[in-house]
Amino acid sequence: MERKALFIINPISGGKKKDGVPELIDKHLDKSLVKPVIVFTDGVAHAKQIAHEAAGKFEMVVAVGGDGTVNEVASAIVGSDTALGIVPFGSGNGLARFLGIPMDTAKAIETLSTGKWITMDSGRVNGQPFFNMAGMGFDAHISEVFSHNKKRGFITYIKSSIKEVISYKAQIYNINIDGKDYEREAFMLSFANSSQYGNDAHISPTASVQDGLLDICVIKPFPLWRFFEMGIRMMRKTTDKTKYVEIIKGQRILVKRSEPGPLHLDGEPQMAGTDAEIVLVPHSLKVIVGKDFK
Repeated sequence: MERKALFIINPISGGKKKDGVPELIDKHLDKSLVKPVIVFTDGVAHAKQIAHEAAGKFEMVVAVGGDGTVNEVASAIVGSDTALGIVPFGSGNGLARFLGIPMDTAKAIETLSTGKWITMDSGRVNGQPFFNMAGMGFDAHISEVFSHNKKRGFITYIKSSIKEVISYKAQIYNINIDGKDYEREAFMLSFANSSQYGNDAHISPTASVQDGLLDICVIKPFPLWRFFEMGIRMMRKTTDKTKYVEIIKGQRILVKRSEPGPLHLDGEPQMAGTDAEIVLVPHSLKVIVGKDFK
């Protein structure tokens, strides 16, 4: 049975040109199974608007871009019968990597014809959806700094992190997780639906997008000389083996921090106040995954 798919291409995500993507879609999509319609975005929130109009009219809406584009598209179709497809083109591609979607554009397009689909959980911060990772503290601060940088990419992100970590100060967070209170001094708080931020940097190795839980990752203040060790642990999926990381699983989280500041949803920063409510919305998004996803 032929399915209709709307491809939403963000021409500027990840600093990578996508002029040749329509030709790759034409070449690598099995059009006996999937009938493509292609549109390009022309500004902030345009992808969300297009996807909102497509929900229910297309069997699949495909985000061609980075984590921000994926968030926009998924936010518009979450809770509907329309499935999310991803052709990764961003700096980190956290959700795509976790779902086993190939980073090679041609192979990612092929997966849309041959891949299976699942129904995954999503999260909300103060009512706003996220699908991979949300957070406050250092990672939100870096997302804010990174958003103003004209150069994108993994190297730029690492340079920003090294520069900012020297002066960044931890905060006190009062956290209520499913009715239980915790007070923690934290370098950052991450609310993980998948295990990784992107670029195979795993903050919560046991996280699952299908378990009905968020992983609340409390990264405690650590000596500056351990900064690179923390990075290596993320790449090796061993962050849960250090005393500087505490992971608590839950469904509803209330956070009160000592002062306002940025928070991020799937890497997209925004300024926020001292209080936040984070909730897990189980089995809320249909998504196409890679053939090796388990």
